[in-house]
Amino acid sequence: MGDKVEDAPFPLTDVDRWVLSQTDEEFKYHDWEELREIIDTNNLSVLKRKPSDLRQYMKWTAETKAAYGSMTNFLLQHRLPKSWGPIPFTPASEIPFNDPSDYTVLVNDWPYGLTPDITHIVVWTRTIIPTDSATGDVTPESRRLIVDFVKTHFSDKLGPDGEKRVMWFKNWVALQSVRALEHIHVLVKNADPAVIAEWTK
Repeated sequence: MGDKVEDAPFPLTDVDRWVLSQTDEEFKYHDWEELREIIDTNNLSVLKRKPSDLRQYMKWTAETKAAYGSMTNFLLQHRLPKSWGPIPFTPASEIPFNDPSDYTVLVNDWPYGLTPDITHIVVWTRTIIPTDSATGDVTPESRRLIVDFVKTHFSDKLGPDGEKRVMWFKNWVALQSVRALEHIHVLVKNADPAVIAEWTK
């Protein structure tokens, strides 16, 4: 259910369709340098999951939507803070990442196909992150706020080389699989499990 192209529970991109034509053995994992190029050029549409992971994600998404009505309902019930309440949220601050009660840090349940040295984190926030209505990308002010947050919350905790070991991106609106809930993606290289546990506790 949901793991075949014709039954896809979300719109498949050309990249998704290409991935599904491959085996895991044929798949090339994203490494750090490639990810840097992808993020620097904002070419986010090429990010892809391993074929078996994508099939599992499609199946899980279909089953989750059938059981909960939507991905948003599942996340609200099982992954996000109960204190946030129902949508529409009432954040403590209208400024993204300004108040710790407005965001939560989780390891991505369904990461992209990354080399094993990279941890894929998702930061969910109940504060709206303004985007450009024409492009779907974040506004310059939003970008500044995210950069500051990622530096303070992640990079600075990793020591002197922290900024070289952390990257972030926010999918354009068209690429988001969970559009109703604001989130950014953070990629961390060679992260100590204890540090990840501290971030996500």
